[in-house]
Amino acid sequence: MVERKYDAESLKILKGLEPIKKRPGMYIGSTDWRGTHHLVWEIIDNAVDEAIAGYGKNIYVTIHKDGSLSVLDEGRGIPCDYNEKEEMEGLDIVFCTVHGGGKFDTEVYKVAAGLHGVGAACANALSEWLDVHVYKDGIEYHCRYENGGAIKIGTDQIGTTTKHGSLVRFKPALGILSDVEFRFDVIADHLNNTASQCPKIRFYLHDERDNKKQEFYYEKGIKEYLERKNEGKNPLHPVVYFSDDTKEIKAEFCFQFLSDVYEEKIYSFANSVFTPQEGSHVRGLRSGITKAFNDYALQNNLIKGKEKLDGADIREGLSVALSVRIPEDKIQFEGQTKEKLGTPEAAFVVENLVYDKINYYLMENKEVAKKIFSRIMEAKKAREAARNARDDVRGKVKQNNEKTTLLLSGKLVPPQSKEYTKCELFIVEGDSAGGSAKKCRDRRYQGLLPLRGKPKNISTDSENAFMKNEELSTLVYTIGTGTGNDFSLKDLRYDKIIIMTDADTDGAHIQNLLINFFFQKMRPLIETGHVYIACPPLYRVFKMVGRTTHEEFCWTDSDVNEAKKKLGSGCEISRYKGLGEMDADQLWKTTMDPRTRKLIRLVMPSIEGAAKKVDLFMGKDAAPRAKWIDENIDFSDKSDFLSLKGGNN
Repeated sequence: MVERKYDAESLKILKGLEPIKKRPGMYIGSTDWRGTHHLVWEIIDNAVDEAIAGYGKNIYVTIHKDGSLSVLDEGRGIPCDYNEKEEMEGLDIVFCTVHGGGKFDTEVYKVAAGLHGVGAACANALSEWLDVHVYKDGIEYHCRYENGGAIKIGTDQIGTTTKHGSLVRFKPALGILSDVEFRFDVIADHLNNTASQCPKIRFYLHDERDNKKQEFYYEKGIKEYLERKNEGKNPLHPVVYFSDDTKEIKAEFCFQFLSDVYEEKIYSFANSVFTPQEGSHVRGLRSGITKAFNDYALQNNLIKGKEKLDGADIREGLSVALSVRIPEDKIQFEGQTKEKLGTPEAAFVVENLVYDKINYYLMENKEVAKKIFSRIMEAKKAREAARNARDDVRGKVKQNNEKTTLLLSGKLVPPQSKEYTKCELFIVEGDSAGGSAKKCRDRRYQGLLPLRGKPKNISTDSENAFMKNEELSTLVYTIGTGTGNDFSLKDLRYDKIIIMTDADTDGAHIQNLLINFFFQKMRPLIETGHVYIACPPLYRVFKMVGRTTHEEFCWTDSDVNEAKKKLGSGCEISRYKGLGEMDADQLWKTTMDPRTRKLIRLVMPSIEGAAKKVDLFMGKDAAPRAKWIDENIDFSDKSDFLSLKGGNN
């Protein structure tokens, strides 16, 4: 081996936009559809910062037919003059340098969502082209960048104008990013969340591809936001709102307990940015809630001595919206994608506000407090009953020297390997399919868990009632992570959890019930990409030539036509009605062999959008479901699958 010389000449400094292009995932989180949309959020954040600062009441987002997207605001306009100190045009500082912009000056932006001076540069670095028009001081300026940030047209004055603001239009680069198609629903959810943080600012979304349009506007901010989120639910009381803007970190929150919902819903924001991974402000929120309810319960003899209410019991059925605004020099997000707040001081501020205000509210509203505590005590009893059921399901514990082995129900066929990053769990419908799968599986890495009958729809159950169901409780223990607040991804025993059901309506129903369960109780499995749907073929096209069978497996009618052409005349077609109709060799070849199978990975373009769909299709309220079906499903379609009107999804 020839040893390479390693000295100062081996060191390299990435300049301009090169760091972003070299390691895009470091700046936008990923290079799939999520990264593509993160570019949109960065440009929108800049427009929002102008609106929050008091400049402009409208923001326009347009998805164009050519695959580009534009954001137009009514702000002051990005500076276009020449910066003598940096020896660069203002637009080049914003779009061509890492950590360049106006967010580092607290006199320019007191509170900002765009913090690192990276967002606009990311959009430029990862785009085929980016075009900017600025309307400022009566002049329209224009510049254009191509091929990842190279200046194509320098900043130039192209006319006069009465408008003010900035128009940024860009087209993400396919190749650097793997999925550059903009998704209307994802952007709509983001704008809806953002609008709730900007009362009286109107957001417009227009998709030129199908002329779809939507507006987002909130007169009363997060209070109205939570009221809309809880429409159609059964509340124990009206939405309660509190705020405190007397401190350096300003905070507001509102809450409502629901009688027909069994999970907590926390919608958290920091400097107008939705924080789905929560952070310090949510930690303070939960702590304040737990302390307030425990102190009230103790003072009113609802609990005694050292007894304490569990935070999860208190928050069952609780819906909260929380927003903090933190000065630019104090705010910290964990990562450029800004999904988790890291500012430690936010926890202290939020905890004190929540504790004081909830304490006050409970004392002033005794009848409401009585209803809420009745709800909490029911949750406590249900959790204790579920714990007892969980202990029963665990079955026997067998001592083997120093090793303790948990014996599940006996249905699980585990893989031999303990290398969990290579292991797969197939959740199989029925014993017949399980028998074939057991014969053909890769014993080293593939485990099987047959289900008997359909799983329970847990959407209308109390938080832990599902543990009384043997099928679901066995599934939980097989996967190993726990559920809800007890979920721990580090305890995951399988890298891939694959739902393998028949390709019929019953199979689809089982898929939906399992997906609902994973979404409600083990959501991080979906968020981290561990849940899949197996895709068994619908048809086998085959032909005997002498003693040799030539066969093709098909998933669609067009596949069948291609197979018939390939095999020639005299071929036969069989339609699989279930996995049990395949022999072990066919099942392995088509559905379980990692080299040849087809899998669909479950993803969530938007947590909010997914939650809406789950509530719509799996909840107990049939009226909105019937309305959606009537508006979106075309029952006159004669094909095997009903079509969606207008391509809605």
